[in-house]
Amino acid sequence: MDAPISLYAATKKSNELVAHTYSHLYGLQTIALRFFTVYGPWGRPDMALWLFTRDILAGRPISVFNHGDMSRDFTYIDDIAAGVVASLFAEGLSNYEILNLGNHRPEPLLELIGVLEEVLGKKVERRFLPMQPGDVETTYADIERARAKLGYRPSTTIREGIPKFVAWYRAHPELVAAVEK
Repeated sequence: MDAPISLYAATKKSNELVAHTYSHLYGLQTIALRFFTVYGPWGRPDMALWLFTRDILAGRPISVFNHGDMSRDFTYIDDIAAGVVASLFAEGLSNYEILNLGNHRPEPLLELIGVLEEVLGKKVERRFLPMQPGDVETTYADIERARAKLGYRPSTTIREGIPKFVAWYRAHPELVAAVEK
């Protein structure tokens, strides 16, 4: 990731460089945690799962970039939270660490959409579009360092996590409406 292709990736890399420098100059332990496509209750409303859920429930078509030929390392929030907590209490970490927290398996975007359709009980019209500038075809977290150093073991599949997100989404229409304004 020394040559990021998007502003998003460049800001992540620059934050890691600042943290490394601060750690070096002041001797403060710094742990950079890289999260991979986090989803779940209280998730980001600009992420695909939230947008797809909203549009499917409203009967609107969804935009599917790169003609659906994309995979993401969808990681349920509970697995991320477990990794964050583990990083706070892990013994023997270096003064500066970078650790990936993800599900360790890329899932095809069309599989996510299919599971979401099953959970919502609705089919959706897909508008297939070209790749967006700065996007990548696949994300995948190599979590071996996090396994070894934190005992990190994500366990939530999209078949388990998506129903939890949808249940939360449906149970909190006032919050969903407030966020989407």
